[in-house]
Amino acid sequence: MKIDLPARRPRRRINLTPMIDVVLMLLVFFMMVSRFGGTQGIAVQTAQGQGGAWVGPPRLVSLEAGGVRLNGVAVTLEALPGAVQRLMTAPDVPVILRAGQGASVQALVDAMAALRGAGIGHLIVLGAE
Repeated sequence: MKIDLPARRPRRRINLTPMIDVVLMLLVFFMMVSRFGGTQGIAVQTAQGQGGAWVGPPRLVSLEAGGVRLNGVAVTLEALPGAVQRLMTAPDVPVILRAGQGASVQALVDAMAALRGAGIGHLIVLGAE
């Protein structure tokens, strides 16, 4: 008995040309949409050592979903630097920024920028619980 087997086909080689085309197109796409300019950032220093005693009246800025509060009193973002400066006994005393529940990161950055723009640079940032 004779068994007819199909003729052996030659092995096919994988054609890499379409894959190279796709990779080249992805490379061009990502080069076109990426930004090569500098990014803006906020300089943040981590706490080092032990803190000293608190000096002067409290300066607690609370950022909440509803707005900004200074020592529990609602203030606008524009009026915040002036209100904080009235409570400061020296230019280098700290101000505490507390991000409450529902506060956005943008609100925190806006408050930091407003205070730094007024020359208040010693900020302590607390996160939400």
